[in-house]
Amino acid sequence: MHLMKLRLGKRIFAPTLWPTLAAILFFMLTMWLGNWQSDRAEFKRGLQAEYDRAAEAPVIHVGNTRFDRSQVLHRRIEVTGIFDDAHTVFLDNRVHGGVAGYHVLTPMKLTGGKVGILVNRGWVATGRSRAQLPNVPVPQGPLRIVGMAANPDSRYIELASGTSQGRVWQNLDFARYQALYGVPLQPVLLLQATDTGDGLARDWPRPDSGVSMHTSYAFQWYSLSTTLVVLWLVLNVKRHHGDDQ
Repeated sequence: MHLMKLRLGKRIFAPTLWPTLAAILFFMLTMWLGNWQSDRAEFKRGLQAEYDRAAEAPVIHVGNTRFDRSQVLHRRIEVTGIFDDAHTVFLDNRVHGGVAGYHVLTPMKLTGGKVGILVNRGWVATGRSRAQLPNVPVPQGPLRIVGMAANPDSRYIELASGTSQGRVWQNLDFARYQALYGVPLQPVLLLQATDTGDGLARDWPRPDSGVSMHTSYAFQWYSLSTTLVVLWLVLNVKRHHGDDQ
């Protein structure tokens, strides 16, 4: 059943009911998905602006009083204490400059109390063999460390469950680490910026809220919407057979 018949010179535009309804349905769906991705991109832009403001704010001194994570997340913080190298772990499969390696995580016992903070001290290359961990020097004595407070629960893709063995972990399971360590820890991971002469790389990337990803997805959905309209128009324009006769 044709919805209409519109003569266009030697051709006729005659869309039928069910293909038109299907085209409208998919057009509305793709437009809705495009709008949703656009809204997410706008929300993430605001989140990125918050990250940038937090990074430029004054440094917060962190002591032995446990705080709420949201108060300092993505802020620059400073701590004073002693590294506890006996509980250092290596996060595997971290790449820096195209080279495979580890992130070195060491807890620091904060001065004047029984609270610690877990510090990501930086990146080190794997070396010639994974059978032996790199020898990373640990600064001795009380230290003042400045860095950014990050979410310790951010995860990479884990190849299999339970792959953490000894001091090498596939991902940081913060709750598990704190249970094994046995000392209360501040609820953030400190990305160390202070150079302590240990040779570790500390080129921390700027926090990415994913704006570009949502913008790209929105463009794809809007492009699909446009393609559906063009196909519907083209497929419903046919040659008028009466002219042939």
